[in-house]
Amino acid sequence: MLKLIIGLVALVGLLVGADRIAVGVAQDEAADKLAGSGVIGGRPTVRIDGFPFLTQAVAGRFDDVRLSGEGVTVSDGREQVPLRSFSVRLSGVEVGSDYRSATVQSGSGSGVVSYTDVARLVSGGEQIELSYAGPGTVKATVGGVPIGQGNVHSKGNTITADGFQLGALGSLLSGAANGMLGPRSFTLTNLPAGLSLQSATPQPDGLKLTFQGSDVKLIG
Repeated sequence: MLKLIIGLVALVGLLVGADRIAVGVAQDEAADKLAGSGVIGGRPTVRIDGFPFLTQAVAGRFDDVRLSGEGVTVSDGREQVPLRSFSVRLSGVEVGSDYRSATVQSGSGSGVVSYTDVARLVSGGEQIELSYAGPGTVKATVGGVPIGQGNVHSKGNTITADGFQLGALGSLLSGAANGMLGPRSFTLTNLPAGLSLQSATPQPDGLKLTFQGSDVKLIG
């Protein structure tokens, strides 16, 4: 009986080891496929959760897949900018029999675009420096001179900054400042993993974007 127990323990250990090796290989291959698919800028880190992995692979369905990394980007079709602190959770990932296609039942995540890169996405925004001004608001500075604050909101994949209120120095610039601080917006055409923009929230380190989607085609 003791020998049988030892044998079973050893077998379980081998199976667990094989399962962990298989998931490591699968995660690397998934990252390569995503990097080459065009649905996500850059090469993300992929983590497939759930145990055992091999039974999920046989079924062609993975309940919990995490994507993260610092090399992911977003684009408005004109400019491509880095998405820092990128993290996405995908649930119900189903892959085709040839592993060349994959769909996602639901997904959500977030990332941060620096204010310098936000200015690159805003047409004519190169002259304006943006920074955090408090919940839901950003501050505009031109040539080191703060000229006003405005609100940030989103609709669909379009992000808009408007409602700028001129500060004391901005008031001195009058018409010139008003021209710079009219409503500014940009539309993201390439979002990670085929998800849609849910919100854009000003933070001290940049504009935090949150994403969400359901029944999304991931690859293929």
